[in-house]
Amino acid sequence: MESLKIPVGDEFVSGLLLRPAGAKALYLFAHGAGAGMTHRSMESNAQGLAARGIATLRYQFPYMEKGSRRPDAPRIAHAAVRAAAAEAAGLAPDFPLFAGGRSFGGRMTSQAQADSPLSGVRGLAFLGFPLHPAGKPGTERAEHLARVQIPMLFVSGDHDALAELDLLQPVVNSLGERATLHVVAHADHSLKVPAKSGRTAADAEAEALDAMADWMLRLAQ
Repeated sequence: MESLKIPVGDEFVSGLLLRPAGAKALYLFAHGAGAGMTHRSMESNAQGLAARGIATLRYQFPYMEKGSRRPDAPRIAHAAVRAAAAEAAGLAPDFPLFAGGRSFGGRMTSQAQADSPLSGVRGLAFLGFPLHPAGKPGTERAEHLARVQIPMLFVSGDHDALAELDLLQPVVNSLGERATLHVVAHADHSLKVPAKSGRTAADAEAEALDAMADWMLRLAQ
């Protein structure tokens, strides 16, 4: 694991590069709104992707770097995404590059891509795309996705309170062949599953990471 400092304007944010031997692609992996890049779920996801041949570059958004609980305004978050993408391209120029992340991080990445394509990024992979706030179903947060012209993968639990499946499925369908949806049965937004489902959180995580790795490795060829 390599620790980094990534310049974002006049500031720096921390990054973590995990590049396993034999990796075939690099995933720019942004954290969710409530937990930073070192959270156990981010660490577990990164290690799981490494075991599947995917290197990762995790990074902090500026608010998380400062210890704030209030997420950055989109323009600041987008600047961090772009800075991290440039860092990734410089660190591993021969690796096919993908981007995205968990929840808020994935949405900020897709907004940045919609505004102006991230250089060298072949596709976006979302782990729990936050289509709407919990208890407030809607699709306004997906409007920018029509401007994303590279492949997209949505990995979502069928019990995700931030992406009701009857709303997410039509959104993905509307994006045509460039969008793919993988549904993790019984999983919520954090990929937790109820005991009565007969599955464990580890089962759900493994399924999600298999879907992400398979998708990236296929596009990397």
